[in-house]
Amino acid sequence: MMEIFAKGGPLMYPILFCSVLALAIFLERLTVFIKTRRDVDALSREVEGLVHEGRVDEAMVACRRTTSSLSRIYLAALRFKGRSREQIKTAVEEVGSREAAPLERYLGLLGTIATITPLLGLLGTVLGMIRAFTVIAAEGGGTPATLGGGISEALITTAAGLAVAIPTILMHRYLSGSLDRLILDIEASSLQVVDLLEGES
Repeated sequence: MMEIFAKGGPLMYPILFCSVLALAIFLERLTVFIKTRRDVDALSREVEGLVHEGRVDEAMVACRRTTSSLSRIYLAALRFKGRSREQIKTAVEEVGSREAAPLERYLGLLGTIATITPLLGLLGTVLGMIRAFTVIAAEGGGTPATLGGGISEALITTAAGLAVAIPTILMHRYLSGSLDRLILDIEASSLQVVDLLEGES
């Protein structure tokens, strides 16, 4: 394996770095999404139950015990208790838009990695072919032995770039879908509290 890596030329190093970075981003975001999902499920049940019983102060205390995105959205709604539904909803939407940004962190970078790794592989292909044609120009024809280095470099970097890009695209799509579902659940839970507060008022 190391022999093949070495034959790929210097561009194999940035491709390797991209693969490690993509995997690290995927695992970090996956961990964050799983934790956020658990927090949303637990907090929504607790807060909705307390608000339904009219114990708004206790609901605010429950929100302050956690640092999740949903707790800050709930607090924005609970502070507006007694206002109109539109005022509560506006406050929730403003906080919700700010809280969504940290959840999207690194997804843009993951998409960039998926885009540039095939280009790095293509660049390696071009450099490998230049090397092969340089041999032809210098020796007037070249032999399979002399041309093999350039051609193998071209093929290896292309394969490596695609091997990193394809799973990175899949990881990006998976995380984007998970994020969309998570945000929809947070919005649904927030609106449920807004409706409960409207009923209280």
